[in-house]
Amino acid sequence: MTRTERLLELLQILRAQRYPITASTLSEKLGISVRSLYRDIKTLQHQGVCIEGGAGIGYIVKSDFHLPPLNLSHEEINAITLGLNWVSHNTDYDFKNTARNALAKIHAVIPGELKNLIESQSYLIGPSESNEIFFEGIRNAIKKRNRIKIKYCDKKEIYSSRVIWPIGLVYMESCWLLVAWCEMRNDFRHFRTDKIEAMAQLDSIYGESRTVLLKKWRIKEGICEEKEY
Repeated sequence: MTRTERLLELLQILRAQRYPITASTLSEKLGISVRSLYRDIKTLQHQGVCIEGGAGIGYIVKSDFHLPPLNLSHEEINAITLGLNWVSHNTDYDFKNTARNALAKIHAVIPGELKNLIESQSYLIGPSESNEIFFEGIRNAIKKRNRIKIKYCDKKEIYSSRVIWPIGLVYMESCWLLVAWCEMRNDFRHFRTDKIEAMAQLDSIYGESRTVLLKKWRIKEGICEEKEY
């Protein structure tokens, strides 16, 4: 991590806090010494970030005057908060943190009267029973275009071993569907992630572009690209 990346990460951690966080906790999260943490705090303060606190007290960002406010409506805030809260409940550990960090960034740059909409959200997410054991591995395989080998149990309770090319994840009401090119079937197939019994990432990547494969899959499924975001 470069120092610039570290400063951005520090700022993000501070934005996510409602109460002062100690220098020792911050340094531990960033993997740096407390002395380096103090230097980073001073650097952000010199750049215009309003960080209050001190040694033995803790630090907190009071405002971000150097960032322009986001001009969002009440319903836009509700929709964004609901979506990010859903991700923070129904994906893997890293993606949950990504959603929470994104929400903290939005909270930091919206006008004060809209912050209450995030803090007292009326649209809530209930407990999830989804199986996320392989979710992070699948996401990484999609990103890196890795071929993966899975042991799969279909709706007839028949087990099979497949080598597939993962290209997308689709949430279908109560489960995640992994969209992939199946080498055994030589065609696109959908796999419920909660029916995957075992998974291993292979060292090799698939040769065709994931974008091209997604386009072919959309055409086969009759999905209009202009309706997707």
